Amino acid sequence: MLNQESLLDIANMRMPFGKYRGRCLIDLPDEYLLWFKGKGFPEGRLGQLLEATLEIKVEGLESLIEPLKNKAQKTE
Repeated sequence: MLNQESLLDIANMRMPFGKYRGRCLIDLPDEYLLWFKGKGFPEGRLGQLLEATLEIKVEGLESLIEPLKNKAQKTE
């Protein structure tokens, strides 16, 4: 289950590497998240957040994340 900190991170944390470096996790394209699902999510917190982001998008719940944007800036 996702806690408040995880939801804030999904809304505000920026992708630290790759083609979409600098983009907030919630703004990553579905195809990119699905690619990670097929190849394997990174280990650790980032991987957990990317996996949760995909689930949020699959369930159509992005609108729940939008109000959280810019509430707590994280730039990992």
